[in-house]
Amino acid sequence: MVTAVFPGSFDPFTTGHEAILRRVLPLFDRIYVAVGVNSEKQYMFTVDERLEIIRRLLADCPTVEVLSYSGMTVDLCHSLGAQAIIRGIRTAQDFEYEQTIAAVNRLQDPSIETLLLLADPEHVNISSTLERERIAHQCNCPTT
Repeated sequence: MVTAVFPGSFDPFTTGHEAILRRVLPLFDRIYVAVGVNSEKQYMFTVDERLEIIRRLLADCPTVEVLSYSGMTVDLCHSLGAQAIIRGIRTAQDFEYEQTIAAVNRLQDPSIETLLLLADPEHVNISSTLERERIAHQCNCPTT
């Protein structure tokens, strides 16, 4: 069984995140959407709210399981038997950041592959940060 982890804080889980996940569904037998918890970070939504939102959005995906975790993503992969980490990238800045994280993960366990997927053009301008701003200001403007 080929298993992947799609980690992130997902505060909130955006249409861009969902699009990346749906694109990789045919590639894996099981995908864990892993909602990261960092006690030093302030979130707009609680971990339980983030889990519930994502579970509702992905209710039609029987091969997807949503869970929370803290600690190193590679350790989570070990505990779940995952062979891959999925990450989405929108910009060159995202690529540089993700390349660094992938290198660290590879040093920890070279058998776990990191797959970097380019965001669809319609999702390039969507970010959790902008979504939090929109929500905070109760703006009903489109999210490009």
